[in-house]
Amino acid sequence: MPKLVILGSAHAVPDQRHENTHMILCGSERIILVDCPGNPVVRLRQVGIDPLQVTDLILTHFHPDHVSGVSLFLLAVWLLGRQEPLNIYGLDETIDRVKQMMELFNWREWPGFYPVHFNTMETREFAPVLHSSDITITASATRHMIPSVALRFEFQESHQAIVYSSDTGPSAEVARLASDVEILIHEAAGPGPGHSSAAQAGEIARQAHVKNLILIHYDPNVDLVALAANASASFSGPVRLAEDFMIIELPYQPTM
Repeated sequence: MPKLVILGSAHAVPDQRHENTHMILCGSERIILVDCPGNPVVRLRQVGIDPLQVTDLILTHFHPDHVSGVSLFLLAVWLLGRQEPLNIYGLDETIDRVKQMMELFNWREWPGFYPVHFNTMETREFAPVLHSSDITITASATRHMIPSVALRFEFQESHQAIVYSSDTGPSAEVARLASDVEILIHEAAGPGPGHSSAAQAGEIARQAHVKNLILIHYDPNVDLVALAANASASFSGPVRLAEDFMIIELPYQPTM
């Protein structure tokens, strides 16, 4: 049964218990890392996943708290002996900047480096990202300060889906992507350019008729009880906060 593991839940400023937001999606064929801050090898090992097992890396956008660990991850798995190709997905701007970043490290001169396949995502709604026997991923653009995407993870066996908003202000595109899904994982960094408050996340969950709302990409130093309550003021379903190392499986059993 596929599972989603939250590797980090904080906004751009983490603390000792909350790493920057990223997650790993584990299926029968693919192990998919979504965003790549910090040093993801450490977090992967903490949840019992061999970094060499990661088949795909999806980057939602090119902000430091989402891509700062890309070079470290590529380096680490090379040093660990990776030979299998790694697939990297992102919008055109994101892919271009990742390539530029890696060129600064002269990565093409690293001897015996494994193949890296870059895959440019489309900007249209419900754009296909990847498909395996048990997971299908599609994407829609969000309303952020730079080009960014939200992701929809559909699970073939359960016929249920999870949507991750990534960084976004209130977005009709995200609401449509999340229509009637089991779980919406929505950012709650606070109101401001390209971001959403918990109340706004709750309103998107209400508009999308989702069953459960999980808040992520929040400031870990705010009143977390009040944060969840603010979302509940606009969304009547179960609300909880994402926590580092949280495991999400379908069918989902919310904990209040």
